[in-house]
Amino acid sequence: MEMTIKKRKQYIQALQNNKLLKGLPEYRLQNILNDLEEETWTKHTCRVDRQKSLFHFYFILSGRLKVYKVDKDTGREFTLFILTKNDVFDLLCLLEEEEHPVYYETLDKVVLLCAPMNKMRQWVQENPEINRNMLPYLGQQLKTMEEYASNVTLIDISTRLAKLILTHINAESKKLELINDLSNEELANLIGSTRAVVNRHLQDFKNDGILSLGRQKVEIKNLQLLLERANISSQRNHNTAGDDLTEK
Repeated sequence: MEMTIKKRKQYIQALQNNKLLKGLPEYRLQNILNDLEEETWTKHTCRVDRQKSLFHFYFILSGRLKVYKVDKDTGREFTLFILTKNDVFDLLCLLEEEEHPVYYETLDKVVLLCAPMNKMRQWVQENPEINRNMLPYLGQQLKTMEEYASNVTLIDISTRLAKLILTHINAESKKLELINDLSNEELANLIGSTRAVVNRHLQDFKNDGILSLGRQKVEIKNLQLLLERANISSQRNHNTAGDDLTEK
């Protein structure tokens, strides 16, 4: 791949920070970079070609990418993950060597480095560091799915929304990140609800002084109240299960 020395240094730094490649010696990253191609996907581009991710592996440099499924009968979406800088995809294609029935949509302009899938499998065999990094990465994704399955079964939507927001607050800045500018429909897709229901609960959070709602921007006003809302909602799960089913 033809590139300037400056750009090559930027890419090496990005690969050093990648969740799957961290810990690899720089000379190995240099060799890997030789087989990578840069791709840019424009905002709100929907990728439905599963053959693309079957034969190519991606390292995200910037932007956010939604990974989601669609019910073919109702058209309803469920967002599995929002991937961003230092994430990778598609691990299931890498491990199982078959198509992964999901869709991808860019929430921003997304810049990626793309590798042939056979090259990625070769690097995994040659670099045990990748295997060591892959297990906790997969474990975190499994934990996310487990948490969702538990939440959608056991707790009400208000709690799901509070927990979603808490999960995406930066521990240092106390600011909401990654989902702070998503539409109510996108937030609903993340917790298994609908736009109207999420909008109602966001307005409740606003009226209670928990959040401020701007145009496509959510900010935390009172973190303690948000924590208490999640805790209080959890305590009354057994009383609200019926309401939850109605809201969905």
